[in-house]
Amino acid sequence: MTGTSGTSGAAGPTGPTADDTTPPSPTTAHGGSPAGPGTSWEDLVTTALLGTDRRRPAPEILAPGRDAPTALLDAAALHTVRRRAGLLPASAAARPEPAPRDEREELPEAAARRLAQLLADRSGGPGGGGRRSTVPDLTELLPQWLTTANERGYRAPATALPALLDAARARTDLRPGALAFAGPRGLWLARLNPEWRFALRGVSGSATLPDTRDSEGVRRLWDEGLFAERIALLAAVRTRDPAVGLELLASTWSTERAEDRLMFLDSLRTRLSGADEPFLERALADRSRNVRATAAELLSALPDSAFAARMAARAATCVGMDRTGAGQVIAVEAPHECDADMERDGVLAAAPAGRGERSWWLGQLVEAAPLGGWPARLGGRTPEEIVALPVLDGWADELHAAWCRAAVRQRDARWSAALLGPPSASPAASQGSPSLAERAKLLATLPAGERASWVAAFIAAHGLSEAFQLLGVCSVPWAEPLGRAVVDALDKARDAGSYPWSFSGVMGLAERCLDPSEAGRLELLTATPDEPEGASPGAGGYWSEAFQRLVSTLRLREAMLRELTAPSDPPETT
Repeated sequence: MTGTSGTSGAAGPTGPTADDTTPPSPTTAHGGSPAGPGTSWEDLVTTALLGTDRRRPAPEILAPGRDAPTALLDAAALHTVRRRAGLLPASAAARPEPAPRDEREELPEAAARRLAQLLADRSGGPGGGGRRSTVPDLTELLPQWLTTANERGYRAPATALPALLDAARARTDLRPGALAFAGPRGLWLARLNPEWRFALRGVSGSATLPDTRDSEGVRRLWDEGLFAERIALLAAVRTRDPAVGLELLASTWSTERAEDRLMFLDSLRTRLSGADEPFLERALADRSRNVRATAAELLSALPDSAFAARMAARAATCVGMDRTGAGQVIAVEAPHECDADMERDGVLAAAPAGRGERSWWLGQLVEAAPLGGWPARLGGRTPEEIVALPVLDGWADELHAAWCRAAVRQRDARWSAALLGPPSASPAASQGSPSLAERAKLLATLPAGERASWVAAFIAAHGLSEAFQLLGVCSVPWAEPLGRAVVDALDKARDAGSYPWSFSGVMGLAERCLDPSEAGRLELLTATPDEPEGASPGAGGYWSEAFQRLVSTLRLREAMLRELTAPSDPPETT
């Protein structure tokens, strides 16, 4: 090629060329110069955008007897070839570090195939119009599969990591289980794809952590690791030695970001003890309101702390037995101000919209006061007797709601049981009765067996319409009395002749939470029943499909568990 060099633009091929940065311009093979002196790529693009009628190409592009559009396209083609020919190879990028080893046990072959099926989501899913198909929804079984695989200590197959990370990116509820299962190799892979960067602040697998007895390795990871790794490290160290974990956190506390301080502080719930009190007292003066509130919450869970004593003294001035002769009733005098000392102890002065200031302050004081002090304050009564006492001047709802929050915060099962009351009582039975949301939180503090028995009795008394929130806090798989109560209630709803769609939420929970061994007992319910007089048209057939789906899902869960438990089992065909 001959000619002078032109000026190249940003569009088109880019990169260093053999003669500095701009290659020579070509001459035309047809008697003209399609990209002659002064003709740049930007000139060609501008002319093409405006059109050759509005802007004629440069004279050196036009050859005698050739139309302007053709000459312009020829010039652009040759300009592109010239630039590509002049490119020099770019420097090779640095190769990534090899993926770390994952020492966990290899996933059994049948379970690996099942994982691929779950990640591919080949299920038909629910049908339209509120009707659900009889095909199990595989996406709803993936969280349970991941939980079991992590409990058994298996590692994710390398070939499944991209799909696993994609699934975790799409569903935040999957992230803890998926990232723990992906382990150190998943974290390594996430660094190579911007779409998976969420994993770098997610839950880190314990396989990436040094031995907690390796002080040098722990210190290095704490100083240099990703946030997810530091969170996991602090939790692991706290589990082994709470004092060492606290010392690790205190060493960098003043340099951490507010949102990170909040997450680190939350890790102190692991083996929380009186030894953490001085650190938490200092955190009450943190510049972040959320950090102060969390520190106050943790201190209130230490009944012997100075903080708990301060809050108990304040609450005692507000709540006591009535001394005016009105009988065995509780009298309440809410605070008239929120002073600086109260604010320093985490009491928020500004009430939410629509909430009175005095009731707002009262609730915070009672919530933070140790529950163990109320029997002595209220005449030596038991929690059950205290909850049964009437409360003057309409303060019952506020007082009982604060006690509910205190029972949940302090994990006090006896107070929770007292506040729950008998399962047969309606949530709106009397003043001060806890709402369904409060009952669900209280239930979470009870032992699993007691929790299941209480919810089973609640369903027997009230049916399934109000039980959805309560079922969500019960341990999986459901204990036999609870599973039987749910199935019996569904069977009664079917016999009533209504459509099953209003129970789809409970049916979905049953698919995930019933003991898989119940599948055989449920086979009888898959038959289409005779429709009673006045029943909704076709309801029996819809119920039959719903129970078929339930049985199919239970059998699939049973196969999944077997595959994860016994690697030598033959592959399932479910």
